[in-house]
Amino acid sequence: MTNNDRRDFLRMLGGGAAAGAAMSIFPDAIAQALQTPAARETGTIRDVKHVVILMQENRSFDHYFGTLRGVRGFGDRHPVPMESGKPVWAQSDGVKEIPPFHLDTKTTNAIAVPGTPHSFADSQAAWNQGKFGYWPKYKNPYSMGYYRREDVPFQFALAEAFTLCDAYHCSITTGTDPNRIVFWSGANHDPKLRARGINGTEADSEPNNLRCWIKGALPEPGYTYQGSALTWPTIPDVLEAAGVSWRIYQDPNNNWTGAMHGGLAFESFRTAKPGSPLYEKGMSNWSLDRFAQDVKDGTLPEVSWILPPMNWSEHPSASTPLQGAEFTAGILNALTANRDVWSRTVFFQTFDENDGQFDHAPAPAPPSYESDGRMAGKSTLDASGFYFSDPEKRLLDKSDTISGSVRPWGLGARVPLYVVSPWSRGGWVNSQVADHTSVGQFLEKRFGVVVPAISPWHRSVCSDLTSCFDFKSPNDPVFPALPDASGSEKLVLSQVHRKRIEPPSAAQPLRQEAGSRPSRALPYALDVRDKVKGGAISLDFANTGKAGAVFQVYDRLHLDRIPRRYTVEAGKKLSDTWRGEADGGRHDLWVLGPNGYLRTFIGGTAASALEVISEADTRARKITLTVRNAGRTAQSITIGAGIYDGSAPETVNVAPGKSVKRSWSVAANGNWYDVTVSADDFERRLAGRLETGADSISDPAISAVTA
Repeated sequence: MTNNDRRDFLRMLGGGAAAGAAMSIFPDAIAQALQTPAARETGTIRDVKHVVILMQENRSFDHYFGTLRGVRGFGDRHPVPMESGKPVWAQSDGVKEIPPFHLDTKTTNAIAVPGTPHSFADSQAAWNQGKFGYWPKYKNPYSMGYYRREDVPFQFALAEAFTLCDAYHCSITTGTDPNRIVFWSGANHDPKLRARGINGTEADSEPNNLRCWIKGALPEPGYTYQGSALTWPTIPDVLEAAGVSWRIYQDPNNNWTGAMHGGLAFESFRTAKPGSPLYEKGMSNWSLDRFAQDVKDGTLPEVSWILPPMNWSEHPSASTPLQGAEFTAGILNALTANRDVWSRTVFFQTFDENDGQFDHAPAPAPPSYESDGRMAGKSTLDASGFYFSDPEKRLLDKSDTISGSVRPWGLGARVPLYVVSPWSRGGWVNSQVADHTSVGQFLEKRFGVVVPAISPWHRSVCSDLTSCFDFKSPNDPVFPALPDASGSEKLVLSQVHRKRIEPPSAAQPLRQEAGSRPSRALPYALDVRDKVKGGAISLDFANTGKAGAVFQVYDRLHLDRIPRRYTVEAGKKLSDTWRGEADGGRHDLWVLGPNGYLRTFIGGTAASALEVISEADTRARKITLTVRNAGRTAQSITIGAGIYDGSAPETVNVAPGKSVKRSWSVAANGNWYDVTVSADDFERRLAGRLETGADSISDPAISAVTA
């Protein structure tokens, strides 16, 4: 590389000599973090002495990790059906289909893929209240691009070395500020109004970027702000009141004009004066050099946030995955320079939102409203106040007419969350539903504080992230191989000069790497049972687990309709009915829950003669199905469960008033099952993972699918 080339490379990165140096030590940054054992004292979360938090910009989960082995990516065996009848991959720009395509960094400049729209209007329209369908129409074709292992080796290495969450969602179906406000406070809408059942408006919530974008400089002449100040306590306010040490490491005049700092939307920060704790800890210049020195000196606060400058933020069109990797590597190098500190530290790195980048997983959310004002689903807790109200539809796309002017805030699309610590080593996946409130809930759990703005709905459905860790016996991890990142300076320079990446003219094969990965135990125990009577089918949703869950129901006879969603708190149940008179008494319902949970109900009026009841034996690790014939004639049924063990389907005759029972061990399959019971005009399918309280593996059949 010539001197001119090197200068061009560093200029492109926006850094100095340190930029190139850090690029060559990516593997070392991860290796150092892996080599330090956890400081086990109590064998509980109390052993965590430091929590370090980095929120980067605008990357979806599929965009980075749709091809990674052992996560819910492009090999998902249960992709949601769209109105077209095709699976969710067949997104359209309104004229032609543009399914996901590879951002080829070997032959194009795809490492610097352009950004995509990510405001409230286009996000709501692309999500389509759970129907999907027109992501590239509202987000542009680049939204369907994704990377592979060879394109973003550091990101893959971090996931292979520690823990990656594949069910972590941004909190709000819109852009940066709204999600960072949740991240920093626990809510995006005044929690006092929410508690009274009053939905958010522009006056008391943040649907689009406004309040965090400042002008001016600190200390002089000071910041000037846009929009009214939000008034509920931020997480720094909560920590300060509880005597928990904290600090925001940033250059307050190089934090993308305030956009990285969700606290700037709040009155407490806006009115903070020099000398006050909020100003000194949260608005002053605490550089990354100071962060590194605090680690070396053993003076790192209990909670630290790190704010990236724009060119290191990973934001498409402003930064690249390689710059984000370098920034993260620098933080890991600083943290691991003092092994005593690192042995007691948890590092969370996530992304505020997905930009416009596509993610296929349907977002758990409170029920949407139909265009006529009816609620599409139910909740065991009062969902009033969990929505944004835009009565004049001023912020919605004019073509977005699927629902009215009241929209669920979120959850939004999935984004990556890396959980990096001595207690999370070994290449784990964690599939418990989580969002930006989850980091706040983790701080609650560790430091005994309460973040008052976090809603009851989020506390029910979203993880506190403790399931990502092994605090009891953390020091026997599996160490994965690390990629060779040498020579990356020359590689990046050559990439940015290559031909422009363009969406392909024809669909590409969509594949995911084969293989499972270790998977943390989850707190779910769910059941859905049906009753067919008089041309109608009723579903009973039951949750006997330790965490709330959202069931999403797609009516495959009416895919033009908004899918119904059902929030069922732990220990509760609810029911709903689908009338089938207009369909000749037929039904075809497809029920999704967390971590690959699937139940399907297909049939007609004659299906009322058959009843399928499932039982889960967590101690024996087996699934038992009882098929009962309540009709007046014998029924010939076929039972198939061979997806995991390769066994052939079995056909059985069931006499009137009699039952047949079959059991399957799931122990050899990592507790995964997939059983179908079918008869004439009848089908019931049950799939998922039996949760026993013990860690397991990800779905071993997930990579068998090629879209």
